[in-house]
This record gives sequence, C-alpha cells and structure tokens, in this order.
Amino acid sequence: MTEALRIVDLDRETVKQGLRDATLVLVDVREPHEFAAGHIPGAVSHPLSSFDPSALPEGKRIVFSCAAGVRSLRALEFAQAAGRDIREHYRGGFRDWVLAGEPVE
Repeated sequence: MTEALRIVDLDRETVKQGLRDATLVLVDVREPHEFAAGHIPGAVSHPLSSFDPSALPEGKRIVFSCAAGVRSLRALEFAQAAGRDIREHYRGGFRDWVLAGEPVE
C-alpha cells in the first residue's frame, strides 16, 4: 500500500501574498504553449509532460499551479514519489486567477 498523498490547497490570496513577499516559487506545470499564451506573473514553467522533480529548486517553498488544479495534483504525486517534501498547490490554478481579473504575463 502506498502512503496517501499529502496535499495543502492554497487559495489565490495566499499565492498572491507568497509571490509578493517572495516566500514561494510558483511552478506552472501546464504545457509550454499554455504558459506562453499567458501565465501568472513570477511563475516558472516546468511542464508536466517532461516533469522532473529533481530539477525543482532545493530549499524553496514550491507551490504547483496548472489550469484548474488537476495537473498540479499529479505534479505533487510525482514530487512526493521522488522523495521531495512538496505539498502545496494553487487549487484554482490559472483559470481562477484569470476569472478574478488578476494580471497575466
């Protein structure tokens, strides 16, 4: 039996605050064409299709984001399976960000 996935759902305000005060790294796991079409300012691209947990920065608070919160959960699963202690994701993802009228790069 495998250990249950450890998940912490973050809301938009928590993500905004973490980006503002540089206490988190927002890792966008959408595909490169999605990221290029628009992304949350400050997010870094690590597409799920070529996801490598060892390529993520060490010693930083990593928060995964995707379009709506599904692929970010897969990224959490991959990262935890690789032994990384990463638990947080932006539950609403890019869709929530855009619908709230937040800025997009």
